[in-house]
Amino acid sequence: MTAPTIPADLAQWCSAQAVRMQDELFDFLRIPSVSARTEHVSDCAAAAQFVADALTRIGLTTTIEPTPGHPIVVGEWRGAGPDAPTLLVYGHYDVQPAEPLELWTSPAFEPTVRDGRIYARGSVDDKGQLYLHIKALEAHLAVRGTLPVNVIVLAEGEEEVGSAHLEQFLEREKTRLACDAVVISDSTMFAPGIPSILSSLRGMAYLEITVRGAAGDLHSGMYGGAVVNPAMALARILASMHDADGRIAIPGFYDTVQPFPDAVRAQMRALPFNDAQLMHEVGVTALGGEPGYTTLERLWTRPTCEVNGLLSGYTGEGAKTVLPAVSMAKVSFRLVPDQHPDAIAALVRAHVEQVTPPGVTVHVENLHGGRPWRADLTGPIIEAGKRALEAAFGRAPVITGEGGSIPVVGDFERILGAPVLLMGFGLPGENAHAPDEWISVENYHGGIRAAATLLDEYRAAVG
Repeated sequence: MTAPTIPADLAQWCSAQAVRMQDELFDFLRIPSVSARTEHVSDCAAAAQFVADALTRIGLTTTIEPTPGHPIVVGEWRGAGPDAPTLLVYGHYDVQPAEPLELWTSPAFEPTVRDGRIYARGSVDDKGQLYLHIKALEAHLAVRGTLPVNVIVLAEGEEEVGSAHLEQFLEREKTRLACDAVVISDSTMFAPGIPSILSSLRGMAYLEITVRGAAGDLHSGMYGGAVVNPAMALARILASMHDADGRIAIPGFYDTVQPFPDAVRAQMRALPFNDAQLMHEVGVTALGGEPGYTTLERLWTRPTCEVNGLLSGYTGEGAKTVLPAVSMAKVSFRLVPDQHPDAIAALVRAHVEQVTPPGVTVHVENLHGGRPWRADLTGPIIEAGKRALEAAFGRAPVITGEGGSIPVVGDFERILGAPVLLMGFGLPGENAHAPDEWISVENYHGGIRAAATLLDEYRAAVG
């Protein structure tokens, strides 16, 4: 098979329209569509309208679908005919809060280019990656007046708050949204110049553990040593969740874990990754984790148990000799196939109740969950993605994993019965969810070329 290249007509159009396509992205990024804040409800509606208008302008039939939360935008182009495959493109127009604002070098919602990067909230997560697909569709329609496949674009406004209404929408509209494959760009490349196809996502079980002792805070001198301290009890509970080697010690936790194929692990171990560089980037002197696995395998293929927050007693300036009445911890478990978040939450609850010492009571609340996902790295959409990325970036993509969670990926496969291609254009260190979020200018335009080429390659792969 010949080496893939970007079709000349599409490449020429993308080059000619590069400035305009970047300016349009800037207009999109200026909308502060923070889904978590009620004061930004109208901004989320404005961002939905922006996406709908952009799709309508290039020739898609577009609707804005209300939900109990923020609206969902659906654009459709069916001109390839009933015998052609249908590709669904998913992305989200909502963004994380920008705080702390004082840590931004330039205003969060005023896009700025510095050193080849577009800085703005949502630039990489996910407005930039969603919009590049819209521009790829425009390239085809502007140059050829048609698309090689039928296309559905689905953009939601609640991804950053858990996609509370997307699953229900997919179930209700699954006939309308029926497709042969789904493509999502909401992830990163392995490194600059090294495109990636994501093979897995970890799931999540997020719990809050509350330990209560006395009716109120007590003087630690008068009562300490006789009344059980909830903070100490919680510390013992949390410490019991790992053994001395770093494995999770909750009975039954690993029972449903499915090992990753040796071939996939071999590809991960062959990637140009350096532990020392990671330690330097995050500012630590050593790495830890489950024995027997490389750092990338720990990040991508193994489950975790992490304390995300602790609250108890006096934390102000100076000393206060208090025996706290209540202690609380927020604990997250990253999951891998075939761990189910509800089942893991039940195991954790049983373990916590078993190890809680007498003299305190404990309550475990299940706050949030999402299923893990693993790709079938075969089939037309995967092959098309590999060729499109190679055409746009000049080298074959590597297969990577992702330590985070995108719960909607599993929903698409389960409800629509379609394979998912995760083809991201972010880069490590892009500050998603943090001040000074950015996307590479080169990757934004390279992503447009890759997404445009994907349509041709997918049609060719399907036949």
